[in-house]
Amino acid sequence: MCRNIKTLHNFAPPATEDEIRASSLQFVRKLSGFTTPSKLNEHAFNRAVDQVAEAARELLDSLVTNAPPRDRELVAMKMCARSAERFRTEPRRPQLSSK
Repeated sequence: MCRNIKTLHNFAPPATEDEIRASSLQFVRKLSGFTTPSKLNEHAFNRAVDQVAEAARELLDSLVTNAPPRDRELVAMKMCARSAERFRTEPRRPQLSSK
């Protein structure tokens, strides 16, 4: 359920609003237990996603590091290789967003 919650800090290029929103949505889904809220809970659910996304953006904008930015493609390849080793499958080329 939390596959979109991933480290977003210190990447080149920086995290996009879509990535932050996806992570926020997964976080609220996990907390609430809803994949899709009922009509009655939809407003509160969406408001929570907006607030978590805002807090995440504020956090990412305020974090400071001396480390060089990490390469998204290299990190994705390492994660795929680790997953392939774990599940003993052939590694596949990770699909990165075209944004």
